[in-house]
Amino acid sequence: MQRRTIVKWAALALPATAAWGADGYPQKPVRLVVGFAPGGGADALTRIIAQGLSKQLGQQVIVDNRPGADGILSAQAVASAAPDGYTLLMGTNTAMVAAPTLRPNPPYDPFKAFTPISSVGQFSMFLVVPSGFPAMSVNELLAAVAAKPGGYNSGSSNSASELAMLQLLGEQRKVLNARYKGDMQAMTDLLGGQIHMMFTTGTLAPGFVKDGRIRALVTLQPQRSPLLPEVPTASELGLGKLTITPWAGFFGPPGLPAAITDRISTELQNTLARPEVREQLVQQGFEGYGMSPEKFAAFFRTQYDAFGATVRQHKLKFE
Repeated sequence: MQRRTIVKWAALALPATAAWGADGYPQKPVRLVVGFAPGGGADALTRIIAQGLSKQLGQQVIVDNRPGADGILSAQAVASAAPDGYTLLMGTNTAMVAAPTLRPNPPYDPFKAFTPISSVGQFSMFLVVPSGFPAMSVNELLAAVAAKPGGYNSGSSNSASELAMLQLLGEQRKVLNARYKGDMQAMTDLLGGQIHMMFTTGTLAPGFVKDGRIRALVTLQPQRSPLLPEVPTASELGLGKLTITPWAGFFGPPGLPAAITDRISTELQNTLARPEVREQLVQQGFEGYGMSPEKFAAFFRTQYDAFGATVRQHKLKFE
């Protein structure tokens, strides 16, 4: 009699405990890992979002900077964490797409090593040229490149900007690309005439455009940026081949329970809708928007496939 009573009580207790674990989340601070050093643009927007998410969750969200190895260190820290919702990744193109696509021995399978939670949004990115460059539009730039093979070069500081340039130029790769460790270094050479074109972020472009030192020809955002509303989008110009989107999103470890995944996704979307968060992100040249886990997983797959197709087409390898 006593044994049957204990077994019955345990059976009733299990679902109650599981429900409590989902409903009670979070009960301690959440660690948000980012693969960039403190002080940079990605770090700044991560801290803005972490502060807003803390208010939504009612718990502190601590930013954990793990720079190095093209974001691999930060990604691996989350991939190996317990799937309890207390260790999350602020993932970008570099760690989630470029690293596993360009390396001959990928450090992880991003579709097996992580749980997609929600998009965070995308960096505004503009194709810019010096003000003295002989092109007022994308078509005129392409015509100038075609008319003077090998006469122009470009710069890039991240995988998204380099792949976008390759997509823009197409099969006729008549522009030599120079790789930089940071956007500001590339911008300095653009202003000095050492390079002639580059895709750069909204953190840098607006100021130089407004003071007349550079010209922005197109944005990779799906709609015009409030930072430079006069610059057309790729879709407006019929440049459907520009499929690279410089995005960021939240990922959890593999096996993150659906209830916790949905809770974080919902609260992140609520965070991005907060006026003070939205305004701060705009000032960083970042458009914040969230998605359900299902929509984000589909978006992630589309971005990964587009990136991979460009890599295979141009036979690129990570150096």
